[in-house]
Amino acid sequence: MAARGAAKRASAFVAPSSCSCFARFVFVASFLLLVALVYSAARPSIIPRYDDRPKDPLARRRDRRTCNYSDGSWILEPETVPSRYDHSCKEIFKGWNCIGNRKINGRDLLRWRWLPSRCRLPRLDPLRFLHRFRGANIGFVGDSLNRNMFASLVCMLRSASGEVRKWRPAGADRAFTFLNYNLTIAYHRTNLLVRYGRWSASDLGGPLESRGYKQGYRVDVDVPEQSWAEAPGFHHILIFNTGHWWWAPSKFDPVQSPMLFFENGSPVLPPVTPDIGFNLALRHMISYVERRTTTDTMKFFRTQSPRHFEGGDWNLGGSCRRTQPLLPHEVDELFSTKNATNAEVRVINRHLYEALHGTSFHILDITRMSELRADAHPSTTGGKKHEDCMHWCLPGLTDTWNDAFVATLEDHLGN
Repeated sequence: MAARGAAKRASAFVAPSSCSCFARFVFVASFLLLVALVYSAARPSIIPRYDDRPKDPLARRRDRRTCNYSDGSWILEPETVPSRYDHSCKEIFKGWNCIGNRKINGRDLLRWRWLPSRCRLPRLDPLRFLHRFRGANIGFVGDSLNRNMFASLVCMLRSASGEVRKWRPAGADRAFTFLNYNLTIAYHRTNLLVRYGRWSASDLGGPLESRGYKQGYRVDVDVPEQSWAEAPGFHHILIFNTGHWWWAPSKFDPVQSPMLFFENGSPVLPPVTPDIGFNLALRHMISYVERRTTTDTMKFFRTQSPRHFEGGDWNLGGSCRRTQPLLPHEVDELFSTKNATNAEVRVINRHLYEALHGTSFHILDITRMSELRADAHPSTTGGKKHEDCMHWCLPGLTDTWNDAFVATLEDHLGN
């Protein structure tokens, strides 16, 4: 007993100088640990890193088991569902405000709900979204159809938080920061994704001049348009689209003002058709974005939004005056590649899927759900000389695009 007591006293004995050093070490280590914890807690967790996903294989499989929101049908609610935002939202372009413009079925558009075949598509909850993506920068990059989607999301979020700052970050055409959440939603306008401008033949001649070209549009397939060139380094979440302008003979007349493609500063020879130029631009721009984003950046490419011109194209008396969604067989007839008026949607999607295969982009497929909705365009109430059978009424279909976007985003990030 005496021996054990002596040993216990000896083990408990520490020289005063050693004790002081040890105490200082513990204090410093504790302080550094506290600072690290505080810093970690203070850092905004915008998007979970892929390495932070559950390590359990079963949990990983559950995370990857996402719903196919593009496959489904529209059902009509018995009563008008309350709008998630008022048609007086200032971000709604005047021509898209179908309720304000008294479109005959403007309010009926709120009754149609998209029902995926094998799962449920939750309606976007603005307040949950603001909390979930606090501190994030979200950028829509593309033509006016992406502005249509951008406006829908901004209006939904403004219904839950009105404290916003309007500005133009990273070359954006317009953007709003929701101040209470430090969440920025921006729109970067670009028609082709790549830089383009007028081209005229030089008196000194050149390879295009020698082939008889006198004027047209120079399209640099490897140079992003300046309006969005800085966007990949600024945004945590990106949604791209392009396509409508690539097959626009009224703008790029194949004879009077053809698209002349350049790569590495020189013309592509022999000159190529728009579909080949489109492929070149997609390949370069996808590569550009992947080089300038981190592994944390969520990148989406939205599929083509369909037009619904019947009886002719937009400049040939085409119209879209239906008040009910199309039936499946009507969709197949209207969007057959034999029908040149609206064939671009499926042609462009083939190019998109091929270009995006094997990349880090997620495809947001909104085409099928939109092909059915010939009733959801501004039509004669758009305020144009011709019927608008390309853009969508707000509130309306693009609200469902955003439902699918946010559901897909959360599926990939994990709730």
